[in-house]
Amino acid sequence: MMKKIFILLFFLGSMATFAQSKITGKWKGSRETPNGTFELNYTFKVEGDKLTGTWTTPRGENALENGKVDGNKFSYTMSFGEMTMENNGELVSDNEIVIKTQRGEMKLTRVE
Repeated sequence: MMKKIFILLFFLGSMATFAQSKITGKWKGSRETPNGTFELNYTFKVEGDKLTGTWTTPRGENALENGKVDGNKFSYTMSFGEMTMENNGELVSDNEIVIKTQRGEMKLTRVE
């Protein structure tokens, strides 16, 4: 009986740990452009190895596409009309993410 309880508790504890990804949440950063600096806001949600969410600029909100997660690293694409940009991110601490694209690197901070 004790063995069954231990296995059940171990399984439930493992599920709770696996279910919580520190990438999930609201994040913000800024990007330098020829037209000046503008703020970007992200909402990430991790389910298993899948990443979903949105990114918001002063021009509106858009869905992340093709999101994947591998530990603290993740990737997704963003579409701008006919153009698609690949993004590679890494959770470097509980409150900081670094995202790299062909346009450079951007740091995001967690929004409480």
